[in-house]
Amino acid sequence: MTPLRIILVMIEPPLPFGNATARWYYVLLKELVQRGHRVTAYAACSKPEEIAKARDLFPAPAYDLRLYPFPTRSGFVSKIETLRRPYSYMFSPELKADLACELATEFDLLHLEQLSCVWLARKHADRGIVNVHYLALIDLAELAATTLLWRFHRWLLMRSERKLIREFKHFLTNSPRLVPLMLHINPSATIDTVPLGIDIDQYPFIPDSQRTNEPILSVIGSMNWHPSRSAVVRLLRQLWPEIKRRVPDARVQIVGWSARSSLAKFIDMPDVIIEENVPDTRSYFEQTGVMLYAPARGSGMKIKILEAFAYGVPVVTTSEGVEGIPAIDGVHASVAEDDAGLIERAVNLLQNPEQQNRQRAEGRQLLERHCGPKPTVDAIEAVYAKMMTKRGEERSGAGYHRSRR
Repeated sequence: MTPLRIILVMIEPPLPFGNATARWYYVLLKELVQRGHRVTAYAACSKPEEIAKARDLFPAPAYDLRLYPFPTRSGFVSKIETLRRPYSYMFSPELKADLACELATEFDLLHLEQLSCVWLARKHADRGIVNVHYLALIDLAELAATTLLWRFHRWLLMRSERKLIREFKHFLTNSPRLVPLMLHINPSATIDTVPLGIDIDQYPFIPDSQRTNEPILSVIGSMNWHPSRSAVVRLLRQLWPEIKRRVPDARVQIVGWSARSSLAKFIDMPDVIIEENVPDTRSYFEQTGVMLYAPARGSGMKIKILEAFAYGVPVVTTSEGVEGIPAIDGVHASVAEDDAGLIERAVNLLQNPEQQNRQRAEGRQLLERHCGPKPTVDAIEAVYAKMMTKRGEERSGAGYHRSRR
């Protein structure tokens, strides 16, 4: 397509092994620039040490990437700002000012990653598109509020999502599941579904010689995120006792941010190892016989499932786990909703290396076709082209009506 002048706003720096969203941002920024688009990218940064890493990966002048640490906030003024613009805490005054100057120049498209970015550019909905990765309106709807403070935060987050969805016209989602609720809130919205991409070249397929031959079940993911933590709790409380009975030498490996602090009650369980805040998870994927990830309610695509597919680790999960991925049960992954089905599939895979190899090869191929940089950014460009065509038609129509008058 014709190269565009794009302003891109992200809530984390684009890194191939940053947090979940950062992996997609890395693909998006790199691909757009390689395809000839002129991109000015803004990123809030929760970890100051990641700023240098992002600059090394996206050096000037080849890339125009501007990075801003999360601001330090405290006191009465910050509380008032939280009430006015909930969950805009990551945007520093410098980021806001620099972005406002850029938005005053000529550009074709404003691409915002995550709903919270809408607070920065509410006046530019006519040229903007927002990528919605998940919705708290779905994720927290059935989660009990245990304290008044938690109930207030949930209400504030849900109210904020409703407001921001009404602000813009054009949206992306990574899963069709998000679309009906968004259209209910904003019936005039145009919503396209494009899967999140990851740079598959960063994930070499693990050969048999480097994989464990032991029956080790794993959950790998941030335990600060409810779906991942719920997957661990379900595994250890509901699935593990029967799996252990049927596969006596099986063990469990839990790895992720805040894993030991979030899962303190499970630390002393026999044959269960919990590791937290590890710098690199590749070795843990190599030590995994089967990834068993059965989360509770949680919308959007699950990056750790994509990583398991990429490395060639066989997966047992639910439809929530493979949301946004056209995975077929028994082919690309083993998918079941009830405990009995998950247990049966996990036991069968742990005891069947040939089935593991078939499934992990199919999972990798599916990921390359569906979530690689080319298919995902091809789809993004198609959405851009549609927006530019529609805008041109609207301008032509407005010009025609003015000339008639």
